[in-house]
Amino acid sequence: MMTKQDMTAREVALTALDRIRRQGAYSNLQLNQLLSKHHLNDSDRRLATRIVYGTLQHQLTLEYWLQPFVKGKRLDSWVETLLLTALYQYHYLERVPDWAVTDETIEIAKHWGNPGIRKFVTGVLHAVLRRGFPDFDQVQDPEERLAVQYSIPRWLVHELGAQYGRAQAAQILKAVNDPARLVVRVNTAVTDLATVKAGLHAAGIEYQESRVVPNALVITKGEILDSPLFATGQITVQDESAMLAVDSMAVQPGDRVLDACAAPGGKTVQIAERLDPTAGGRVDALDIHQHKARLIQKNARRMQVDDRVVAHTLDARRVDEEFADESFDKILVDAPCSGIGLLRRKPEIRYTKKLADSQNLHQIQGSILNAVAPKVKKGGIITYSTCTILQQENEQTVQEFLAAHSDFRLLTTKTSRNLKDDRALATLTILPSDYGSDGFFISSLQRIL
Repeated sequence: MMTKQDMTAREVALTALDRIRRQGAYSNLQLNQLLSKHHLNDSDRRLATRIVYGTLQHQLTLEYWLQPFVKGKRLDSWVETLLLTALYQYHYLERVPDWAVTDETIEIAKHWGNPGIRKFVTGVLHAVLRRGFPDFDQVQDPEERLAVQYSIPRWLVHELGAQYGRAQAAQILKAVNDPARLVVRVNTAVTDLATVKAGLHAAGIEYQESRVVPNALVITKGEILDSPLFATGQITVQDESAMLAVDSMAVQPGDRVLDACAAPGGKTVQIAERLDPTAGGRVDALDIHQHKARLIQKNARRMQVDDRVVAHTLDARRVDEEFADESFDKILVDAPCSGIGLLRRKPEIRYTKKLADSQNLHQIQGSILNAVAPKVKKGGIITYSTCTILQQENEQTVQEFLAAHSDFRLLTTKTSRNLKDDRALATLTILPSDYGSDGFFISSLQRIL
């Protein structure tokens, strides 16, 4: 595959996507690296970004549509990726004319390949425009049809159907292909909601108030990361569902809190905002990697709460090495998980995760809970949360912990906005189809002995 010194938006997208699909590179890191290297204007940066995330998000659908036009031919990976990006643009980018997509895709094939590749790509694109896309109804198996339609691997379609029922699973599958929203949380340690609203208004940034959690704003227009509000730590980017874990903890100013799986520190600083160091309030934040522990402390400095945050390079399963029993009023275990609740924000993970990953993570989650359990005071609460919606990492992990720890009981998880208070379960699961936020799970485990 040839490369060019100065790439167009579509070439940047193609380069990023081919590395992601071939090498398993992280989409955000790969795209950011290329955007910083090739100086595109704002509209081209947005186009490259949309093509990368959109093609990843709809990859199985696009492959289904492409298959009849390539008739099982073995394609170079970059050629297949190029064709998938063209199909994505034809179908999903209504403001981009088909002729523009066709012309530039053929031009890329010409420059990056040979005359044979250019001719092949030209023929495929013209055939697609002439014949249109294959219908999903041609797929007879219901689970396979959903997998193709929503670009979700069949194992996950099956799991969601088994756990939530086919109707709710279909709503979840549809929701994870909606655009991810940009949400900011107001840092109440240094400012308030009204002041932030005024600052956003002055900067021409448009927003809506969150329905999910207080002191959060959904940004609808404008570049928030360039604003002084972000630079000075008055706001931070965090999904509404992720805010709910700390929202449910009812942290008090003098609490000693352990954030057992903390990096990059979003929930650590959210906890810290509620603490008063003069009253003894402090949060100890753990991560197994030193550079991530440094990132937690850096985040705390930006948010102006580093006087009540102590970051440790420590595996949460080895807390005995650092902390005495009954050291903490509250513990947050925002556990390593499959991340299935984040599919709209991290589209490539839908293709890399397997059911076995979820089962292995369940074991790790249990071992972390077992390790930290003695560290919470009697009457204190362990908040166990994940950013997945698979029950083997959520309800199953909680129930196994309770079965092994008669000194704990499960409380009903409460939030400031009383979300889903009519539910039957004590735990709280936020589905991507509930509020337009990420999928998330929260449980509250109180030590009673």
